[in-house]
Amino acid sequence: MDTETMRLDRIRRDLVSAAEELIKEALYTRPGDLFVLGCSTSEVMGEAIGKGSNLEVGEVIIEALLPVIRGHKLHLAVQGCEHINRALVVEREIMLRDDLEEVNVIPELHAGGACSMAAYAAFDDPVMVEHIGASIGMDIGDTEIGMHVRFVQRPVRLPVTHIGQARVTSLMYRPKLVGGERAVHHP
Repeated sequence: MDTETMRLDRIRRDLVSAAEELIKEALYTRPGDLFVLGCSTSEVMGEAIGKGSNLEVGEVIIEALLPVIRGHKLHLAVQGCEHINRALVVEREIMLRDDLEEVNVIPELHAGGACSMAAYAAFDDPVMVEHIGASIGMDIGDTEIGMHVRFVQRPVRLPVTHIGQARVTSLMYRPKLVGGERAVHHP
């Protein structure tokens, strides 16, 4: 097995492990919820964000993540880069279900990114939307997904801290704590 194949296999394994752990830790995530992914394949490959987009890595990431997400009855939304204002790829059924605003753009390698391109190709009926309210999210390479995770967000520390060379940051939604000193809250 060559070095590149071994690297892609490691990316796939680490990603699946991190996604499974994140889903397990997300206390308020239910079937039908959105899982947002932000990913810089440049960072995964050890380059500066936006400087080495890699479609093959993007395809490996989406191919590895989709079965995990679908296996937990969640829906994947993939955030594009700032060159498309961080618009997201989702399935049309999700856009219609959640009354999301469609935007007119198609992700490209240097305007949207490799993972957005791979998701757009892999989804059954992809559309691009402007904003979502995911209950869970994974950010690979500091792409800043917080704007797409419901308020209140809580970081989730995972055993997998990197995918390739990119740092992994994960978020989960939790309901706001309301009430005064007599209020009782779930753990």
